[in-house]
Amino acid sequence: MNAPILSDKDFASDQEVRWCPGCGDYAILKTIQKLMPTLDVPKENQVFISGIGCSSRFPYYMNTYGFHTIHGRALSVATGAKIANPDLDIWVVTGDGDALSIGGNHTLHALRRNVDLQILLFNNEIYGLTKGQASPTSKVGTHSPSTPDGSLDMPLRPCVFALGAGARFVARTIDTEAKIMTPILRRAHDYKGASFVEIYQNCPVYNDGIFEYIKNKKNAAESRLILEHGKPLLFGADNEKGIRLNSKTLKLEIVTIGENGITEDDIVVHDETNKVLAQMLAGLKTPEFPEAIGVLYCETDVPSYTDEVYQQRIFVREKKGAADMNALLRTGHTWTVS
Repeated sequence: MNAPILSDKDFASDQEVRWCPGCGDYAILKTIQKLMPTLDVPKENQVFISGIGCSSRFPYYMNTYGFHTIHGRALSVATGAKIANPDLDIWVVTGDGDALSIGGNHTLHALRRNVDLQILLFNNEIYGLTKGQASPTSKVGTHSPSTPDGSLDMPLRPCVFALGAGARFVARTIDTEAKIMTPILRRAHDYKGASFVEIYQNCPVYNDGIFEYIKNKKNAAESRLILEHGKPLLFGADNEKGIRLNSKTLKLEIVTIGENGITEDDIVVHDETNKVLAQMLAGLKTPEFPEAIGVLYCETDVPSYTDEVYQQRIFVREKKGAADMNALLRTGHTWTVS
């Protein structure tokens, strides 16, 4: 019997979507609802797990299985669910505060272990649900209830963090750019292991316009460095600018083709298997540089933690035989009290 053909409406729940007008979460939700029926995954195996925050309302609005967990612990719950049932297709929806502050430790280990999850980090550089406190990604000088005179903290770059934690798939996209986001999410889904996708997301109430320079179509040619594997890192209205590696400083710099003898051969070619390049691209930020959008890093042929756990279990069972709870309770340092 053939499975029914589904549409985006089949993935929209009957719950009223309750985000602030203009919130970038609406666009992300619609993009994912449109993506889901194209993934060739049984609907009963699709799960959305979140922590706490505006973004973490996501499971309510998806007509799939879901779990709204506690602050910072979404990845712990997701890891447990994936190990318990590896057939589940698990998406983790989290925010910059949820994933990188109280949940930073759990995010680090899920990436390090390479658990087979799709991790979507909505980054609006602020705590939205708790009324606008500065988050780990807030820019220096951010005025908020928790930093009334301006934040002094050096902001954390999520993709830099993910790469440092050992993530094998790292990408970045923009909330309102469905044409960019959709293929990135598809690749993240198809990746066997922990895929980490940072999504620049606008908070119209507490941090409105924080990514406007990058999101505005008028600035897109200058503010975005669209990454394509095997293609030179060019940008500008006519792709007249590029990113070159300075051989003396070993730093990336902007050059203009045609000036000072610069040709396209001088431009760095994007190699998403090169972790050093990915780390350098992840650190580029406006207004000094365009921001890298796309897949920064993808390391293939790496076993996922999920597969390794089950392979180990098979090996142990073959070596030691079937489990015996009675024998286990009497193994090791045991004694009798008389």
